[in-house]
This record gives sequence, structure tokens and C-alpha cells, in this order.
Amino acid sequence: MSFLAADAVGGSSLLTFLPLIVMVVLFYFLLIRPQQKRTKTRNMMLGNLKKGDKIVTIGGLHGTIMEITDDVIVLRVNDATKLTFDRSAINTVVSTSEASAS
Repeated sequence: MSFLAADAVGGSSLLTFLPLIVMVVLFYFLLIRPQQKRTKTRNMMLGNLKKGDKIVTIGGLHGTIMEITDDVIVLRVNDATKLTFDRSAINTVVSTSEASAS
């Protein structure tokens, strides 16, 4: 009888951890994996920025990229105004430059 009791205890411990395992798998597919995809897409967008691209910053400022370095971007907001931003402050690319489109 002790052999059957030990076997039953081992099986019930697996059943005890099954909900925890299912929660970890669901957590991965519902939260972690989509966030990794968004991060990858954003990093690709920031890496593909070029001079002449029209962009929108996180703060909602619209401008055209005039100069670009590894960390800093200079935007032309109107004919006389140029503003300097960190590359990470770019939210979206509205349109790409004509040189990169052809």
C-alpha cells in the first residue's frame, strides 16, 4: 500500500504545479512576446531613419530630419526653426524622403 500512496502523492504534486505552468505560458504569449515584437519594430524604425524623413516626436511635434547622428536628430520645424532631439524621442515616421523611396 505504501507504494501506491507514494505514487498518488507524486501525481498530485504534478497536478498542483499544472495551473502555475499554464499561467506562466499564458503570461508569456499574452504579455512578453507582444512587447518584444513592439520593441523590435520600434528599434527597426529608429535604425532606418534618414535625412529628409518627415516624423512626429513623442510630444507631437512634426518636422523633417535635417541632420542625424547615432544619438541626436536635428529637425526642421519651419523655414527658420531647427530643433535638436534624442533619437529615442521619435514616435512615428509620417513619410520617407524621396531619395530613400527611389
